[in-house]
Amino acid sequence: MKVVLLAGGLGTRISEESHLKPKPMIEIGGKPILWHIMKIYSSFGFNDFVVCLGYKGYVIKEFFSDYYLHMSDITFDFSNNNSMTIHNNNVEPWRVTLVDTGLETQTGGRIKKIEKYVQNERFFLTYGDGVSDINIYALLEEHERAGKIATLTAVKPAGRFGLLEINEDNTVASFQEKAVENGAWINGGFMVLEPQVFEYLSGNDKQVFEQEPLKNLANHGQLHAYKHHGFWQCMDTQRDKFALEDLWKEENPPWKVWI
Repeated sequence: MKVVLLAGGLGTRISEESHLKPKPMIEIGGKPILWHIMKIYSSFGFNDFVVCLGYKGYVIKEFFSDYYLHMSDITFDFSNNNSMTIHNNNVEPWRVTLVDTGLETQTGGRIKKIEKYVQNERFFLTYGDGVSDINIYALLEEHERAGKIATLTAVKPAGRFGLLEINEDNTVASFQEKAVENGAWINGGFMVLEPQVFEYLSGNDKQVFEQEPLKNLANHGQLHAYKHHGFWQCMDTQRDKFALEDLWKEENPPWKVWI
């Protein structure tokens, strides 16, 4: 299964750093938060990534173009035709497809643009700014059991995200974007989607996935919630970044499931 990562937004709430780089490239413990998210999926054996680029996407391209060299021990021999010898490396077995989905394209438009890369296959989707100790296997199992087009991970931080009304069978009855509601279940990303989800996307660059598409999926009984009671944190502001940095300094930060 492919993992689609939304990494094209402007990151205006964390402009202290996002004026220099896209938000997914802001570092936690010396590595971009995008890398941390990929490591989560990779620890469960999912190593095929499609990254939706937008704002300063070239920074992400340059990171991956140099990643192999940065993670390797190398000898450069300038006396021998500038030869280069790789002694060992610590790179992950990743396949990374970087797709320019537009500078101002909204989330629905970005997902529609990568349809040809996932084709007729089920895929994961998440945001490029949130980490969790989520069990990806359990999420996938829940999605398969529910038999819906879409499953999202519901979490319970202090609100300001999309408010979910969830039935007893974990079917999402309604979806309300950007609700301010403490203690409510909200959309934490880490989604599993069937290819039929593309039928809910218009192809309009201005379409926001969290508005009409998710609402219509909920109205049609095709949106399921996987309730995650563990750790989840997005990096929406500089304060969030500092909090994640403090957690990373601990011996076992909550989302480091690849230990």
